[in-house]
Amino acid sequence: MIDSTSWTTVYPEIALLVMACVIALVDLLVTSPKRTVTYVLTLVSLGGVALLNAFYADAGHTLYGFGRLVVSDPMGHWLKCFATIAVMVTLVYARPYAAERDMLRGGEIFSLSVFALLGMCVMISGQNFLVLYLGLELLTLSSYALVALRRDNTQATEAAMKYFVLGAMASGFLLYGMSMLYGATGSLDLATVFKVIASGQVKHQVLVFGLVFVVAGLAFKLGVVPFHMWVPDVYQGAPTAATLMIAGAPKLAAFAIVIRLLVEGLLPLAIDWQQMLALLAIASLLVGNLAAIAQTNLKRMLAYSTIAQMGFVLIGLMSGVVSGNAAMGANAYSSAMFYVVGYVLTTLATFGIILLLARQGFESEEITDLAGLNNRSPLYAGVMAICMFSLAGIPPMVGFYAKLSVLQALVASGQTADIALAVFAVAMSLVGAFYYLRVVKVMYFDEAVTATTVTADADVRMVLSINGLLVLVLGIVPGALMSLCARSVAQMLAN
Repeated sequence: MIDSTSWTTVYPEIALLVMACVIALVDLLVTSPKRTVTYVLTLVSLGGVALLNAFYADAGHTLYGFGRLVVSDPMGHWLKCFATIAVMVTLVYARPYAAERDMLRGGEIFSLSVFALLGMCVMISGQNFLVLYLGLELLTLSSYALVALRRDNTQATEAAMKYFVLGAMASGFLLYGMSMLYGATGSLDLATVFKVIASGQVKHQVLVFGLVFVVAGLAFKLGVVPFHMWVPDVYQGAPTAATLMIAGAPKLAAFAIVIRLLVEGLLPLAIDWQQMLALLAIASLLVGNLAAIAQTNLKRMLAYSTIAQMGFVLIGLMSGVVSGNAAMGANAYSSAMFYVVGYVLTTLATFGIILLLARQGFESEEITDLAGLNNRSPLYAGVMAICMFSLAGIPPMVGFYAKLSVLQALVASGQTADIALAVFAVAMSLVGAFYYLRVVKVMYFDEAVTATTVTADADVRMVLSINGLLVLVLGIVPGALMSLCARSVAQMLAN
């Protein structure tokens, strides 16, 4: 018999699953082309789930359920809360775009988005190899369908095929690595795996062999070099609404699965996986920033930008254990968490502007399409400029403080190699500033290629303004979010 505490740990997931089914059924009765009833029901449902997760997180308890298959802890609930809000914002931005392109015909975009969010929540809560994998597959299968939602568009169909084939290969890597670790330790439970590895009774070579495949699978999900091949093609080929669904909230779940697997399960192997993450970070910073300079397509440029940004997240994740001592773990992992939250917030506003500027038969994907935006709409040009400054790491935006906190965690180790990596990361940020500032220059100093005025629905205008303001405010006063990340990560490590 499963005790009531087990059900308590998964109430947010149960609510999401029930509402996903209700949304799909209600949508069958909706005839409005804009799917207003489905849209409102989805936002209300997600708002309730976000509040439930915030309530759980604020309570500060750590509970395990279903024989330690899942965990309910503050870090997980805050990440689920932020992911839910990110999906809500994505749907607000995406609805006008999707309506103009006949993507709301069946309302699948709403139910698929909720199922994708359910997959993220399962990933974030997982304390067992199989639960983590099931959550990952639910997210990726929903994402494949979202990318292919414009069935009559050859670019979207091609992007979905590439994403599916490469995603299946990466899932195979991850599953094979997990099977190797299971074979070596005799358990799928992360806590048991940790204890067995820490006891030193398992051959190190077998563990490292499995670890290599696990890190390769995780690297694909984060989209870092050399597992980045899908990112630019899928970002460019997918409908922009689906691109935002892939680029935003799933990054929070990817961060969580890395923490669950590498920190909670495989921390005794930190000396091995930190070296792997360091190499992935160096390659991502180099390739991401240099390749982005050559892009003229805005979505493709942002894809390479994402690869470079994930390099910074890896820097935070690889800074937690120094010479076998995990005392700096809370500082490093909370910096990485702060970075991911700040990045997702900025990405939402960036793609929100791209979705806003797109019109019927016109995607607004080229950098030149932003020419003279300040003359047409100073508000939206200002929001886009704030986002570009944040991604470049220019103060006082949230991106600057995020980069600073990650580099501080890296330099605090005092290792010569880490200090050299920090210098390299700063140099690559300077390279990256070029292509971000180029977008600002095009918006403010180039002649407009069209005189079309920019219009937006009231909900889009309000959410986009708040989104842009948060990117600025969280850079000026980052203390509350930083301390929230630090507390939740410290409690996760304590348990």
